Amino acid sequence: MLSVVVPLFNEAESLASLHAELAEMAQRHDYDIEILFIDDGSTDRSWQEVQRLAEWDPRVRGIRFRRNFGKAAALSAGFAAARGEQIVTIDADLQDDPREIPQLLAVMAEGYDVVSGWKKIRHDPWHKVFPSHVFNGLVSWLTGVRLHDHNCGLKAYRREVFGEIRLYGELHRFVPVLAHARGFRVGEAVVQHRPRKFGHSKYGVRRFVKGFLDLLTVKFLTGFSQRPQHLLGAIGLLFWLLGGAGLAYLTGYWIVEKLQHHDPALHDRPLLLYSIGAVLFGAQLVSIGFLAELIIAYQSRDTETYSISEKTGEPAADPSDPQATVAMPTPATPQSSTPPKPDAQPQSESVHKPPRVVR
Repeated sequence: MLSVVVPLFNEAESLASLHAELAEMAQRHDYDIEILFIDDGSTDRSWQEVQRLAEWDPRVRGIRFRRNFGKAAALSAGFAAARGEQIVTIDADLQDDPREIPQLLAVMAEGYDVVSGWKKIRHDPWHKVFPSHVFNGLVSWLTGVRLHDHNCGLKAYRREVFGEIRLYGELHRFVPVLAHARGFRVGEAVVQHRPRKFGHSKYGVRRFVKGFLDLLTVKFLTGFSQRPQHLLGAIGLLFWLLGGAGLAYLTGYWIVEKLQHHDPALHDRPLLLYSIGAVLFGAQLVSIGFLAELIIAYQSRDTETYSISEKTGEPAADPSDPQATVAMPTPATPQSSTPPKPDAQPQSESVHKPPRVVR
């Protein structure tokens, strides 16, 4: 089954058209589909439209929030309710074309776990396009996930991705980065971007400030979530060494001035305050790093720090284990001294491939 998750906020005018396009796409490609509309506290008639669609089409389900909790919360609710092995997210403003979904699934069939859309030609004003290009380049540079459009709402996922990552705040745009950090393969495909027909954009200038802060958070989570002391301790040691070097210089200066019977007057030198502050700040960062390590050690008892792709074979039963319920088989008499040839040669480990861009 294919699950299509549609987060929405005040998009009543576009829901009927979006549903019609999704239904036509599913019929053309013979998809077993379910459509989940997640109403993130809309104040217009969006929920009434979702109810009407659900009564008319049994493939439609809806979830309504009591208030606006944000897109990440809406997507989390949709992922939790989805029943398909493949999940596609699409915005409700009709700027994403549902006819591009089969292309995303085709790329996923090549072995990718996450496929992100790339709006190569955008129909947005320049003051939204230019900052978006800068942001996408910054995300790709800091995280190593080379995607052209991290903000694209049209994405396809395998279900197991959401068993290992958790969305909160506004981290929904960084799902490919979080998935890549867990070892999932991420790709992208060029998709069509259409002009907005109804309503207006829900994002403003504050989105980019919040996005940059979220990027720093994601960089810390993906790089140092299991070893925070490596970051905090390294910065702390740097400040501690700088402060120590300044204090060492002032100590030598004080000795030389005293030997020459001069008053060093260190209390009038700004370097003294800067050095003491650097030493104290460095010590605080190292202490915070130790506290973070203690928290990680305590909370990671029930959390796996790795991600398993697949398994093969079963462990042999231990005959000395009284709890073993499987009897050990008696080895058969060999018919020939020549060992049998294996049926197939073991496959070599897969080599990491760069994300594929498809048009």
